Amino acid sequence: MEVLLEGEGELLAWHDPDEMRRWVAENKSKELVDKRMELREAVKKFVSDGCYIAFGGFGHVRVSMAVIYEIIRQRKRGLVMAGKTAVHDVDILVAAGCVEKVEVAYSFGHELRGLSPASRRAVEQGRVKVASEWSNAAFQWRFLAAAMGLPFIPTRVMLGTDTLRKSSAKVVRDPYTGKPICLVPACYPDVAVIHVHRCDIYGNCQIDGISVEDFELARAAKRLIVTTEEIIDHERVRREPYRTIIPYFLVDAVVEVPWGAHPCNMPYMYYFDEEHIAEWLRLSRTEEGVREYLDKYVYGVDSFEEYLELVGGVRKLEYLKRLEQLREELKIPGR
Repeated sequence: MEVLLEGEGELLAWHDPDEMRRWVAENKSKELVDKRMELREAVKKFVSDGCYIAFGGFGHVRVSMAVIYEIIRQRKRGLVMAGKTAVHDVDILVAAGCVEKVEVAYSFGHELRGLSPASRRAVEQGRVKVASEWSNAAFQWRFLAAAMGLPFIPTRVMLGTDTLRKSSAKVVRDPYTGKPICLVPACYPDVAVIHVHRCDIYGNCQIDGISVEDFELARAAKRLIVTTEEIIDHERVRREPYRTIIPYFLVDAVVEVPWGAHPCNMPYMYYFDEEHIAEWLRLSRTEEGVREYLDKYVYGVDSFEEYLELVGGVRKLEYLKRLEQLREELKIPGR
């Protein structure tokens, strides 16, 4: 095919699909094995310095904050992040010095809450590099290409935009019509982390509500850590096979972490902790504030359970549960 235009962004997390198929065949077992691990063990085993990491969920929804805090606590460095609608996750990891590069679709903002002071400082000061830019759709289709075992996906998105110029996509002449078409390269993260509503000990996962890119991401990643609100009996999974979004053979670690998305939202279970997010945004305006937050909520506790007690314990968590169930009115910080 005739290449008409090439993006100037850095090509990351791309592999020859046939090589990836061989890697999966040699490294991912189809046996039903108990994959339960402690949070500390899963992060130590599967998240290495310099790896390419992607988090499931969307924005402030269904994000595995328990793993993010543990990554910071273990002082991982040089991470490359997939910033596909990554907000609180990428912001706090960048602020903690864990991230070296980000591929950006939607990052460095907290949606209606405003921009990310800590991430902005890091990018402006050159401590974190924006390796490439994408649209949300293009990034999700990169995971889709990897999940399908394809080197790329053809699409019309990004054509005629500066986003394409900042990406690592290519524009080629379509052999059927002779018109330009955009090819977005597959993305194979070294490790993905996805928080789910429930799964069994083998890793068969159920997600309530929209799954966003997690269906594709789970199938694209080389390694997959699943954190779950609860572990359910395998027989329940067998009775409801249609609810399994992520099958066991994709999963490398299962970590049971109730409230594991806090301070983010877990659909149908608990609402955003707006008070805590506002505290982070206030403190992260300065490097001193970032250190204060991390010392208090990450380095100053030994576990995610201790963190939950620190942010308000059962009383706060039950309040967030009632908010999600529309049984309580939201108390807006600062009002």
